[in-house]
Parts: sequence; C-alpha cells; structure tokens
Amino acid sequence: MSEVKKIATRDSYGAALVELGREHDNLVVLDADLAAATKTGVFKKAFPDRHIDCGIAECNMVAAAAGMAAMGMVPFASSFAMFAAGRAFEQVRNSVGYPKLNVKIGATHGGISVGEDGASHQCCEDFALMRSIPGMVVLSPADDVEARAAVKAAYAHEGPVYLRFGRLAVPVFHDEENFTFEIGKGEQLTEGNDVAIVATGLMVNEALIAAEQLKAEGVAARVINICSIKPLDEELILKAARECGKVVTCEEHSVIGGLGEAVASLLSEKLPTPLRRIGVQDEFGHSGPALALLKQFGLCAENIVKVAKSF
Repeated sequence: MSEVKKIATRDSYGAALVELGREHDNLVVLDADLAAATKTGVFKKAFPDRHIDCGIAECNMVAAAAGMAAMGMVPFASSFAMFAAGRAFEQVRNSVGYPKLNVKIGATHGGISVGEDGASHQCCEDFALMRSIPGMVVLSPADDVEARAAVKAAYAHEGPVYLRFGRLAVPVFHDEENFTFEIGKGEQLTEGNDVAIVATGLMVNEALIAAEQLKAEGVAARVINICSIKPLDEELILKAARECGKVVTCEEHSVIGGLGEAVASLLSEKLPTPLRRIGVQDEFGHSGPALALLKQFGLCAENIVKVAKSF
C-alpha cells in the first residue's frame, strides 16, 4: 500500500501564488521578513519585481497592501497568523475591512501545531478576530488540494479574505481531478446519521480517522469539511444537524470565537441541537513537538471518538 502524501498547507500557499502569478500581472505578494517560512519565497524567485519584503513591520505591510489594492492591484499580505491577524489587527480592520479593499491576508503557522515556537507564536485566536470584521471572508483549508483551490478562489473574490495555513505537513485526501471549491460551501466527506462531525483545517483528517474508528464500533459518523468559516454553509450544517441529531465541532483554534461558536450560534437560532466543541479550551499553548501538543490539547482522532461516544 502506497504511503499517503503529506504536504504543509503553507507550501500549497506558495505554490498557488506562483500559479496565479503566471496568469495575472496584477497579483503582488508582500511579506514581513518571513518569506522562507511562509513559502512566498518561491513567488519571489519566480517574480522578483512583484514580491515586496516589508521587514518586521506587519502593520505597515497591511497598510501598503491596502494602498496597492486601491490602485487596482491584488495584494497577498503574508506573515504568521499571530502577526497577520494579531499584531496587524487594527490595520486589517481600519485600512482593509472598513473600506472593503481587495486585500488577501495569507496567514501561515496558525494554531497549536506551530509546535516548538511556543505560546507567543501559536495563534488560536485568529478565526475569532477575523470573523469579527464585517465583510471579511475566513478560509481554513484542510489539505494541499483544498489550500491551492482556496488561494485561487480568494484571488477571484472581490473583497478582503483571510486565509489560514499550517506549518505541519498533513495528509492529502482530496482527489484534485474531482474536487471543486467555492467560498461559502462545505463538503460532506462520509455518510452517517448517528453524529455529525464538523471540522476545519488539519482537524478534518483527524475527523476522518475518527469516523473510521467509530464505524468499527457501530457508530455512523457524518464528517463535514468546513473550509469557509465565514461565510458558513448554513444549509449543509443544518441538514447534518437535522438528520444526525448530534453535532461535534473540531478546530485547531480556541473554542471561543471560532468554528464551534459559529456553528453553535447557527444551531441555537435555527435548529437547537446537542453540540460538543473540540478545540483549545480557553488556555495558551506551550512549546513542544507539534503532534504531541495536538494530542495533549485533545486535537486528535482519539479525542473526537471519545467525545462522540460520550453523546
């Protein structure tokens, strides 16, 4: 049996930018002295005149991107999630969100899986911050195929978009030839009416593993992949809640303000349904190997199985 291919979605980000750069002269990439880590360095190599290193000045980078968007360019402003969403929040809000400018925020190294970089770099608040900005699209792809498709969809979308990518290499489970991506649309990956597992980012693969384990124990889990956290595919989630009667949300993010809260808000207003949220439980992370940290914080298939069975 061939080994499953694993690719970090930050690599997918760089690759997609190069593909788009060949097709669109108005695409420019800005980075904050992290091109090697965010993988925008591959774009710089291909298009040196359209890559701008802004130095360790994320706020200025976002303001510059806003100015470029106002002049008709399509800028992708890139940095770690902690800096792109956290440090530069005011500029993203006031210089990009408020005037509804066509700026794309490429945020890599999101979540606990940043690993050894520790709590200062493990951004588990970015979904909450970006969801709070009116008109901001928030995307969190699950694998290489979806990540590259999300970057291309972000370019085509007129308006601000926040894209979250990971440092950790994750399994590629999508078939590129049979995959289509649309902002605002989710994806049902498995059949089942006992429990709906709604996941995003690297937690989608963990949900798929959990569904297999649950199946072996006689529990049919329906896995829903939500890349588009905002706008949310309300129809798909409501259908799953109605037909399964129980929902578990999974995200590499705080349970406050992220996917779980978005789903909880939707269900409480339109279809009250028993819900459990798997995520970071109102605490900071710490330094350690990525896989060990994910398991420690319950961001793994084993804990999804445990929570689902507790229903």
